[in-house]
Amino acid sequence: MDRKPRVLVVGTGFAGYHALRELEKALPPDAAELVAVNPTDYMLYVPLLPEVAGGSLDPRRVAVPLRPKLPRTRLVLGNATAVDPEARTCAVVDVEGRERTVEWDRLVLTAGSVTRLMSVPGVAEHAFGFKSIAESVFLRDHVVRQIELAEQADDPAERACRATFVVVGAGYTGTELVAQGQRLTREALRHRDGLTEADVRWVLVDLAPRVLPGLDERLSAPARRVLERRGVEVRLETSVEEVTERCVKLTDGSEIPSRTVVWCVGVRPDPLVEASGLPDQKGRVVVDDTLAVRGHEGVYAAGDVAAVPDVHNGGKPTPMTAQHAQRQGKLAGRNVAASLGHGRVGRYRHRDLGFVVDLAGAQAVADPLRVPLTGFPAKVVARGYHLLAMPGNRLRVAVDWVTDLLARRQVVQFGLIPEAGVRLGDADKVPATRV
Repeated sequence: MDRKPRVLVVGTGFAGYHALRELEKALPPDAAELVAVNPTDYMLYVPLLPEVAGGSLDPRRVAVPLRPKLPRTRLVLGNATAVDPEARTCAVVDVEGRERTVEWDRLVLTAGSVTRLMSVPGVAEHAFGFKSIAESVFLRDHVVRQIELAEQADDPAERACRATFVVVGAGYTGTELVAQGQRLTREALRHRDGLTEADVRWVLVDLAPRVLPGLDERLSAPARRVLERRGVEVRLETSVEEVTERCVKLTDGSEIPSRTVVWCVGVRPDPLVEASGLPDQKGRVVVDDTLAVRGHEGVYAAGDVAAVPDVHNGGKPTPMTAQHAQRQGKLAGRNVAASLGHGRVGRYRHRDLGFVVDLAGAQAVADPLRVPLTGFPAKVVARGYHLLAMPGNRLRVAVDWVTDLLARRQVVQFGLIPEAGVRLGDADKVPATRV
């Protein structure tokens, strides 16, 4: 008896998760075997990580369990390290370090992205990443710990160093993180006599000429005003020259004493692409508008690892955003099902519907359908968008938001995540950092 064709999906982020959801909907139970490779048993809703770091959301709220949502998919816990398109195999190292090989008949590469490092001295050794639950939980604990140690410090220089927090990258993630972080430290200062808000310093650094450089210009100025009104220092058209254990040196010659540097300068495609031998464009697998890799039958790619041509932007690759990844994942799932005789092949067509940026408290900026909004209306849109986009945990997230509105945040530190696991230099050694 012939075995069922095996569909292997590498990565269960936005693209991989939705590809599997579509496959389970489109394929009869006996049509194919569905297998997913991922280092965790959940789909991570990355856009809400800043709220986890800020203490307004429980970390479990951004982790959508895979097994209840994908009952027909067999999950292999591990990291894919290499793909052989000719032999139709995928090398996997599981969470205990054991190597195995998974064969496939259809392959969907949705491995996502990793933090983009630059050749800046000291970044890998002294800066923190911010792409996983572990990193966001560690950062929350670390910030609270620094506030406590700053209050106890007798040396004014040590106090200033501990109470200064630097976020590098004024894009979507960095802007939200600095807003949530500032809110967290304000809450942490309650009932403290030895430290005031004037003693705490948050700095947002970016080489770009404006905050949120990749989004609509009409969102930049309002977002910057909100941050500066709260006391955040915004240092634009400035880059990082060096990071040391207790200082950040900028290209304008200034130095910022700090023990907390968070690296949010962007992402790059997962290195798995380089090990696959597939045609790539700046590290992203080249696909056509059906998400298929030409010259490699049965191979598809979607999300951050795929250079999907954008028909609304002259055929240039679509941006590496969750909005595109989710829709590409759905199309990849449908097209793989079509290749197995179930459904029709579709082509990727999507125009950005706008973005939302939550600035903590009652503040946000958004441009739904290109209509710029600020303040509370933008906040409503931002929260509504996330509740609609999340594939699970919606009620729990909504309850956390209501609780945060009606009660004070619980500012405590658990010390569960070791510092070595979130340093950028150790990122490739920690499976949970991959999305």
